[in-house]
Amino acid sequence: MKCEIEFLPVGSASKAGDAIVIRYGEPHDYRLMLVDGGHAETGEQVVAHLRRHYGSNPVLEHLALTHSDGDHASGLRTVLEQVTVRTLWLHAPWAFAGEALPLFADKRLTAEGLARRIASEYDVVADIVRLAQAQGCSIQPPFQGAQIGPFRVLSPSRWAYLRLLPQFDRTPDPDRAALEAAGMWIGKASAADRLFEAARAALQSWTTERWDQERLRDGGITSASNESSIVMYGWFENGPALLTGDAGLRGLTWAADAAVAYGLPLQQFAFVQIPHHGSRRNSGPAVLNRLLGPIQPENAPSRFAAFVSAPADDAKHPRRIVLNAFTRRGGRIIATQGSSKVHWGGFPARAGYGPAENLPFFTRVEEYT
Repeated sequence: MKCEIEFLPVGSASKAGDAIVIRYGEPHDYRLMLVDGGHAETGEQVVAHLRRHYGSNPVLEHLALTHSDGDHASGLRTVLEQVTVRTLWLHAPWAFAGEALPLFADKRLTAEGLARRIASEYDVVADIVRLAQAQGCSIQPPFQGAQIGPFRVLSPSRWAYLRLLPQFDRTPDPDRAALEAAGMWIGKASAADRLFEAARAALQSWTTERWDQERLRDGGITSASNESSIVMYGWFENGPALLTGDAGLRGLTWAADAAVAYGLPLQQFAFVQIPHHGSRRNSGPAVLNRLLGPIQPENAPSRFAAFVSAPADDAKHPRRIVLNAFTRRGGRIIATQGSSKVHWGGFPARAGYGPAENLPFFTRVEEYT
């Protein structure tokens, strides 16, 4: 089976996001899949793209929302209003209120009250579910082991998702003791934390980096919502593909563990998505060594395509220390930065598309702060 993976340009300045159109099968007999829909304005772009390349009435066999953040979810409302979808895959956070209830700090909450509170905070996801129901399409939760078209979901497990949910920014406060006991404490960033992080980013300092001097570190922490991103593994005739959403070190580690359990080989990918628009908090040397393989000799040929979705004028994403880490391990780095980028995956190139220019190894990089 062939698999074409196209990253559409999403957002501007610091408004990164994802919208990925996947065509799988053969040139004369294929199916379509959409992973994420970017911001609200991205939806019209996705619909126009589908109609331009796949006919006036395209059908999405699968539509997958990796996680509930707005830069991935908002555009899907327009897609569901205008395009036929067979199966929608997403985690509706309120649907798990009853199971997760003991993991919230306020023990006065009821399952029904908690579900209402969560649903009111995730109105975009609620709109997506309502539109899918109006279409009559199947709605499924993408937990570990689920098969979405040609992709197997590696992460998160239902167990992990239930313990991440109370730590989302828009859910009530978590029961820290219960989550620490489960080894699942991440915490929530306060408004002060976010302001401090923004101020620190504005004062970004730079340094030099050599091939044999990796400055990316282990131990980065991203949000619980990001860690709930679905990570998917597909096996195709030109090699496996890994889609990561905004997963961080926990999600990628869970994914690697699941791949081993399912007998799916690591370190042989033809295509890998660089997680969370190239954020330094979502990747680290140890998990990259496990997923992609060890650092290659300098100037060794590339072994796989590594795509990152990031606006052309975003000062923070993608981080050069992250791109360099993927390059060291054999990645040929392709960034959207204002235009569509395609991994053809055995399908013939379409008219109007030229070869993508890969990004170089950077000798001037951000300090890891």
